[in-house]
Amino acid sequence: MNLHQFRFVQEAVRRNLNLTEAAKSLHTSQPGVSKAIIELEEELGVEIFARHGKRLKRVTEPGQHVLKSIELIMREVGNLKRIGEQFSAQDSGTLSIATTHTQARYVLPIPVAKLREAYPKVSVSLHQGSPDQVARMVMDEVAEIGIATESLGDYPDLVTLPCYEWQHVLVLPQGHPLAKKERITLEDIAAEPLVTYHPSFTGRTRIDAAFAQRKLTPRMALEAIDSDVIKTYVRLGLGIGIVAEMAVGDDGSNNDLAVRPLGTLFGHNLARVAFKRGAYLRNFVYRFAELLSDRLDRNLIAKAMAGHGTDFDL
Repeated sequence: MNLHQFRFVQEAVRRNLNLTEAAKSLHTSQPGVSKAIIELEEELGVEIFARHGKRLKRVTEPGQHVLKSIELIMREVGNLKRIGEQFSAQDSGTLSIATTHTQARYVLPIPVAKLREAYPKVSVSLHQGSPDQVARMVMDEVAEIGIATESLGDYPDLVTLPCYEWQHVLVLPQGHPLAKKERITLEDIAAEPLVTYHPSFTGRTRIDAAFAQRKLTPRMALEAIDSDVIKTYVRLGLGIGIVAEMAVGDDGSNNDLAVRPLGTLFGHNLARVAFKRGAYLRNFVYRFAELLSDRLDRNLIAKAMAGHGTDFDL
């Protein structure tokens, strides 16, 4: 048996048992993938996949156990590579970060700049997506660290740590009647056309839950995944907007908008960082996490990665 066979089995599962797609992603031939998997099954003496003709239909019960072992082996192979990289080039390499649009645009620029200042030979690769995609990229080792508000804590294969709290804010034109109101209610917001995040992004679940609890149905004018897009459509008069507070900094770019905090209506959200359980983290990964939040340090992360505790309060 060899690592190529293990990769072929893993990729077949990732591609929903489609060997043609698995072969494309691995830049090899479909017959070669099929043959390698059959040879591994013959060597192990068990069928990893049940078949209908030449098509894979499902993972067998012994196949589930084989997949778990392959996952452990491939994880350690990745760790060996990172250990080699760490000690052959202590201060160089690539830091791959998976995150959402809001984090990439408003939270990460300063930590990334500081990391590059401390490690000028380290390049940074940003991968943006939905929170679920962020989790998947970390589990698939496309990224070493993930940052998002939604979903990260739902995956047992990830070690997650709280990073910082934030709240939503209301953004609206300066001349809007609600801009002059001292206390804005959920009923006030529900009566206006609303521009805010897509349901899977940036704490939207809290917004929906708050309206549902009061049995209110907001008038959604537009949903987006980017805070700048939301503010653009508010400026065009499409409705009032709800964005993350990080998206309305004090750089003067939002002076044409009135901003009102909504923490009392929607509560506070928790942004989290995530690492793949059992992964080997290089020095600059620890340093980047420390730059994200003064609540994170190398000892705390190492403790979490070692399995000591399941969560850490802010």
